[in-house]
Amino acid sequence: TSLYRRELLARLQLPFQTLAPGVDEAEWPDEAPPDRARRLAAAKARAIATLHPDAVVIGSDQVCECRGRVLDKPGSIERARQMLDWMSGETVRFHTAVSLIHRRRHWRHVDRTICRVRRLEAAAIQTYLDREPSLDTAGAFKIEGLGISLFRAVHSRDPSALIG
Repeated sequence: TSLYRRELLARLQLPFQTLAPGVDEAEWPDEAPPDRARRLAAAKARAIATLHPDAVVIGSDQVCECRGRVLDKPGSIERARQMLDWMSGETVRFHTAVSLIHRRRHWRHVDRTICRVRRLEAAAIQTYLDREPSLDTAGAFKIEGLGISLFRAVHSRDPSALIG
């Protein structure tokens, strides 16, 4: 149901439908970030595959971690400001999981993207948030937009892994 993932899938120019899986996305105690992404992607896919057993179902989730802490979607400008300040000058890891189910077969993959964030002054953070408030994305930025300017480097095997 992610708007960003919907746009990504639309690039394939194939018909698809999005459905809300209704999965509880709460973090489990002592759960590693890639495990959380994998679990949630699989749970989302299973929830929809149960309702549509003959469909090809894709579930996905992304978990952002920085300095040992998971950074979820900020939801507010103040929280986004705090997240970007927390990530300033740091290495941030994004674990993007996809789970595909078709009939009785289930495929899973987790991609890891490593981002090196520039040193961000408070004014630069505010300017970014004024121009592109990213309150609905893990890590409070959109790599496909102005958010690219926040990074010194982005290392990934999948150039679309951070979208959505």
